[in-house]
Amino acid sequence: MSKAEVFRALHLHRQPGDPLVLPGPWDAASARVFEEAGFPALATPSAGVAAGLGYEDGQVPAGEMFAAVSRIVRAVDVPVSADVEGGYGLAPKELVERLLETGAVGCNLEDSACGVLKDPRAHADWLAEVREAAGDRLFLNARVDTFVRGVTDPGRAIERAALYVAAGADCVYPIDAPPGVLPLLRAGIQGPINVGAAVDEGPSPAELGARGATRITFGPGLQRRAARALREIAAGLLA
Repeated sequence: MSKAEVFRALHLHRQPGDPLVLPGPWDAASARVFEEAGFPALATPSAGVAAGLGYEDGQVPAGEMFAAVSRIVRAVDVPVSADVEGGYGLAPKELVERLLETGAVGCNLEDSACGVLKDPRAHADWLAEVREAAGDRLFLNARVDTFVRGVTDPGRAIERAALYVAAGADCVYPIDAPPGVLPLLRAGIQGPINVGAAVDEGPSPAELGARGATRITFGPGLQRRAARALREIAAGLLA
């Protein structure tokens, strides 16, 4: 099996309470730590990679992001999915080509820009073009930004998710969805659901899986926790 096939298979037939847990490496060194710990696959967080490169979230030039993903992929043997934000304005064919050049087997794509939700039907059309260009070589995780943009009605997220799944998305990610609405989202959404988890608080991955999550990611939480630990070490050295 190719790495893309392995990655896709990891999402299938998950039991409640046993979601796929994908830690988010921000550089090659952290990727190796997660691989050595035994995780079967990884998913880069754009904000974590940005911090590692010295940028604010959303400010990384496309070339630097793809180069960072390439270094992470090269450092490990497990499949890696890449958060490439909104696609950096690239045409679907070019976006797919650049992702495949990094060695990534999947990507995370957002449906808002500059803090504003995109038209869902237009975004679905764009996702369909990405799917057509990628074939089965990339696992497409379509982020649904309604909750993070202040739209609290779960029905709006479900409507967008349906459009994206119909367009060929393999998984949807209703980012910042409250844990309490996960059973409703699970009932209304076809296919795998990505749920973000906090590193230090909130429901555990197993609890989120029991509520409907197929896979768990952590955004920049792991990078921020590592940075906090490093600050404590640095302060101790100066004490």
